[in-house]
Amino acid sequence: MKVSDVMSTALVTASVDEPLASVVRKMVMRGCGSVPVVDGDNRLLGVVAIRDVMLPLFPNMGEYVHDAVHTRDFEEMEAEYGAMLRKTAGEVMTPKPMTVSAEMPVLKAASYMGLKNLRRIPVTDDDNLLIGMVSISDVNKGLFIAHSEG
Repeated sequence: MKVSDVMSTALVTASVDEPLASVVRKMVMRGCGSVPVVDGDNRLLGVVAIRDVMLPLFPNMGEYVHDAVHTRDFEEMEAEYGAMLRKTAGEVMTPKPMTVSAEMPVLKAASYMGLKNLRRIPVTDDDNLLIGMVSISDVNKGLFIAHSEG
């Protein structure tokens, strides 16, 4: 089974100068965990994932647990979310993300996702044009349908 057999092609994308609030709105409305960032020719430039939005807000929990002198004001940290939303996709995206090809076997793509702890990965052609996204759920669903007994 190939990536092309299971990938999603009806994609929501963003531009580098798009406000992060708009990108997060797309994630929330579509129930997706990442949005590819493309240029005007649909070349992949990066990916904005939920973790790119949320992780900068979190304290380093190792420091938090072991630092009895300094406390963290979680409500104050939450207030920083608004500041994050005023950034652009280009400011928070992961540039030049790992990609897979449509002709790659799905389990090879899944192994790449596992290597980098990714739940989804962009699918590009030889010119780095975005042609789809594949998630670990897509791989599981495709394999189940192909191999279940009914």
